[in-house]
Amino acid sequence: MSLYRNIVWFIKGMQEYTRGRYETASKSFVTKDLDVSVVGRSFMITGANSGIGKEAAMAIAKKGGTVHLVCRNKERAEAAREEIIRESGNTMIYVHLLDLSETRKVWEFAEAFKREHPTLNVLINNAGCMVNQRELTSDGLEKNFATNTLGVYVLTKCLIPLLEKSRDPRVITVSSGGMLVQQLNSADLQTERTAFDGTMVYAQNKRQQVVMTEVWAKAHPKIHFSVMHPGWADTAAVATAMPQFYQMMRDRLRTAEQGADTVVWLAVSSAAKATASGLFFQDRRVVPTHLPLAWTSSSQEEIQVFRGQLETLAMATRPTGYPANA
Repeated sequence: MSLYRNIVWFIKGMQEYTRGRYETASKSFVTKDLDVSVVGRSFMITGANSGIGKEAAMAIAKKGGTVHLVCRNKERAEAAREEIIRESGNTMIYVHLLDLSETRKVWEFAEAFKREHPTLNVLINNAGCMVNQRELTSDGLEKNFATNTLGVYVLTKCLIPLLEKSRDPRVITVSSGGMLVQQLNSADLQTERTAFDGTMVYAQNKRQQVVMTEVWAKAHPKIHFSVMHPGWADTAAVATAMPQFYQMMRDRLRTAEQGADTVVWLAVSSAAKATASGLFFQDRRVVPTHLPLAWTSSSQEEIQVFRGQLETLAMATRPTGYPANA
């Protein structure tokens, strides 16, 4: 069944995730959906110094939003900020340095942000990594899981109280169609018992993001949660993590701006807010989270185990003195 899912996903991806598919889908986009001003609204975007994150930040800045760029590299982040200000004319662009793989620092950052900022309207969880050799963080966590899953979990968990106090709050998480080949594996979150394949670990993390989004949507009805697949986009991250795939597909990859389109639509449009919370999107429409005939669904018991493990790991990395219900 695993081989079947991989083959089906690849064939589907060849057709659905390319630039050509985006160009076809975009013919039915409603232009006025993005003809909006977001002056007075604040947006936090992780991994915002390049690729999809940067394009989303640029689009939102041009609409007047206050944008918080959360990045690992100070030099690249400042360069992105300067470019966004220059092209948008919007000076309300701020840089924050954070490595999402360092879970204790995610706690510290989120708590400091809540103390310093009275509102946050939209959180865009875009940052991610695909490390192809098993590597541990300073907290002793597998790096892909720490970045793509636990870091996203802690950042979102900590910022939910601030989001709930803000007007029209939304959380968008950038996932991947790769998750379609994965069933949630709550028995081995950090790939300690199975052979390590960076691509499949990444896909498992992206399945975990979909499950987290569904759980958050039920638990926090004041916030509109969504998760999306940007398609296969021509970004430095893809070129670095998957060089052979990049060389094979580069002529058919979407631009980073095309990859960011649905992120921006989910973040600012009234049409997106009118959809149910907790859904999975591609090219501005809801798409299934499971392939036909694929056994990738999880029981409520498995999801509960997953939630419990995330909470245990999050609490284990929480700095001393921080409120448990942060």
